[in-house]
Amino acid sequence: MFIKNTDKEIILKPLQVVIGIVERKQTLPILSNVLIEKEDGNIRFTATDLEIQITTTIDIKASDGEKAAITVGGKKLQEILRILPEQSKVSIEAKENKAQIKSNKSRFSLQTLPAQDFPKLSNQLTDTKKISLSQNTLKALLLSVQYAMAQQDVRYYLNGVLLIIEGTKLKAVATDGHRLAYNAANIDGNHEKQEIILPRKAVVELCKLLNESEDAVEIEFSQQQVKADFSGVTLITKVIEGKFPDYERVIPKYDNHLNMNRTLIQQALQRAAILSNEKFRGVRFVLTEKNLSIISSNSEQEEAQEEIETDYHGEALDIGFNVNYLMDGLNNISSETATFSFGDPNSSILITTEENREFRYVVMPMRI
Repeated sequence: MFIKNTDKEIILKPLQVVIGIVERKQTLPILSNVLIEKEDGNIRFTATDLEIQITTTIDIKASDGEKAAITVGGKKLQEILRILPEQSKVSIEAKENKAQIKSNKSRFSLQTLPAQDFPKLSNQLTDTKKISLSQNTLKALLLSVQYAMAQQDVRYYLNGVLLIIEGTKLKAVATDGHRLAYNAANIDGNHEKQEIILPRKAVVELCKLLNESEDAVEIEFSQQQVKADFSGVTLITKVIEGKFPDYERVIPKYDNHLNMNRTLIQQALQRAAILSNEKFRGVRFVLTEKNLSIISSNSEQEEAQEEIETDYHGEALDIGFNVNYLMDGLNNISSETATFSFGDPNSSILITTEENREFRYVVMPMRI
């Protein structure tokens, strides 16, 4: 018996940890499967897409001591366990090329593929650099920049987050060429500078799996791979090769500043966005003495205008932006006040906060 009379939640929880990187349709059928290994009363779950690998282990005391391994369709097994009644006890038995799943009067038979064919990532963690920080710090750092990553850009080095270890800081940068987000967190020790680009999928999984606690996450960096260990989970990912843009040149220094209540401008942008062009999503910022007008229009000649009183005393400005980009930045800061800094009508906008002095968000202007 592979797993005997075990609460469904005990099996479902680790399965949900690794399942995020499993796609139903794969070039290799075995990549749709999860590797389940049993050894000394421990059950280890592993999933991979050849770029990322996630492993987590549970302790099943009632298990016999035999050693065994199977691979089964990850999504199918997850759906079966999820749909079983609460407090169900589950047994899994491996017979020939099938996994028999039994629970009360329910029976399921899933096809298996040989465990020895499962393509685990080879260890390329040589000459590594190690850092440790709290899970909530790393999660907040990644969440504060990840929305600015490119999705499927031919400039493959933009489809991820640049991580820089330097001195006592871990810096994170993401850009899709239209906007750029930068943030940094303090780490223990004093480290030589090292840069790696973490792929988009790895960033998304880390944001999901890291918790809000002070528990540590140990990270090992090498030029080929990154390994993160936390809460019984091990995530290994290849890194993206390539030269990330010089982000320091993109972040401007301006003298024109406008402090805004974040919720107030968020709501004004949401309303203006309703009548913006569906394709280009542009809004105009018209800044005059003590006043900001946010104006949007669409191809049907419909228009929205929002007026906000401000403390602005700089030069009058009329400048256009993608409203979604502005909203992304504002949605991912917790400070009550956001500072908007402006150059001329052809220059990018810089959003910063008093609460987090490290955070920078740059949005390029657009013609409207």
